[in-house]
Amino acid sequence: MSELRANHVELSGVLTEFPRYATASVGAAETPRPGPIPPINRLLFFLTLLTTTMAGAYMAGADLTIVHPFRSVWQLTWGLTFSIPLMLILGCHEMGHFTVSWRNRVEATWPYFIPAPYPSVFFLGTFGAFIRMKSVVRSRRVMFDIGAAGPWAGALVAIPITFVGLMMSTVTPLDASQGGIQLGNSLIFLALTKAALHVNPDTVNINLHPTALAGWVGLFVTTLNLLPVGQLDGGHVTYALFGRRHGIISVLCVIGCILMVFVPFFTSLPFWWGWLVWAGLLLFLGLRHPSTADVDTPLDKPRRLAAWLTIGLFIVTFSPVPLWYAEPTEPRPQQEKSYEVMHVLPHSAENTPHRIAIPFGA
Repeated sequence: MSELRANHVELSGVLTEFPRYATASVGAAETPRPGPIPPINRLLFFLTLLTTTMAGAYMAGADLTIVHPFRSVWQLTWGLTFSIPLMLILGCHEMGHFTVSWRNRVEATWPYFIPAPYPSVFFLGTFGAFIRMKSVVRSRRVMFDIGAAGPWAGALVAIPITFVGLMMSTVTPLDASQGGIQLGNSLIFLALTKAALHVNPDTVNINLHPTALAGWVGLFVTTLNLLPVGQLDGGHVTYALFGRRHGIISVLCVIGCILMVFVPFFTSLPFWWGWLVWAGLLLFLGLRHPSTADVDTPLDKPRRLAAWLTIGLFIVTFSPVPLWYAEPTEPRPQQEKSYEVMHVLPHSAENTPHRIAIPFGA
C-alpha cells in the first residue's frame, strides 16, 4: 500500500502540482532550462483554442454544422472575441508559474490546456490548464513565489481585459423578466462595471461583450486557484505563510464550501451547487500540502506583505454565488441566450437579489 501511495500523483485542471514525495533535486550549481514545447502541449493548446472559440461562437448565436462548412467557418470567427482574451488570461497565469519555477531552478512542464467537449453544453469551452513540477521546492519562500505568480499574472491581464470588454458593452433599461444563467458579481467586477460604464449596475441591463465575459471567467479562475487548500495556488500561499497550520485552514475552507450550499439552500437564498462539487474534489485530491526541503524558514517581510495582498486578491475576486439560474417570467425568443450578473444588496428592504441582465443575441 505504501508503494502505491508513493507513486500516486494528483491531477487537476486548476492546480499547479508539486511532488508530494522527494525526487532527485537539481544541484545548486546547475541552471536548468526548459526544453522545446512537446507536441502534446501544442495539440492541447490548439484544441482548447478551438473549443473556446466554438463556445464563443455559440454564445453569439452561430449555427455550426458540417452541412454548411463554409458558413460555419465564417461564423466560428465570431467566437474569437471570447476565446483569444480567455486563452491569454489562462496562458499568462500558467506562464507565471512556469517562468518563476525555472528562475528558482525548479523543473516544470510547459502548460497543459484542457479542452472541454461539447462547447455548446460546457459553455466556456475549457476546464482550465495546469503545469507539473518535476523537482522538490527548496523553501517556503520559493513555494510562495511560484504559487502566487500565476494568480497575479492572470489577474493583471484579466482586469484590463474586463474593463475594455465592459467599455464595449451596452446599457439598456432594466428588465429582469427573461431569467437565464446569472454570473455572480465579485467586488472587483462590480468596481470595474461602475468605472467603465458610469452607471449603477443594479438599475440597468448590461449587454455584456464576449471579451468582458472572458475577463469575468479569468477573475473566477483566479478565485478558484486561490482557495487555500492542498496544492491549489492558494494552498501554496497559505502553506508558505502559515507553515504547518495550513492543514487547519484547508479543513475550514472545505467546511466553508459545504456551508455555502446548505445554508442558502435551507434559507431559500440563491446558491451554487458547484461549491459542493469542489468540496468533494478537494477532499479527493487531499488537503495536505507537500513539504518543502526547508520547512522552518518563514517568509521574509516583503513576501509576508505580498502573501497578505494575495489573500486580498482572493477576497476581491470571490463571489459566493458565481453561477445560478433564474426562471424566466415571460417567454423568451428562441435564439436569445442570456447571462446575468447578480449583486445582492445586504440592506435591501425586501432582502432580494438585484440583477444585471447580460443577454447575448444573434
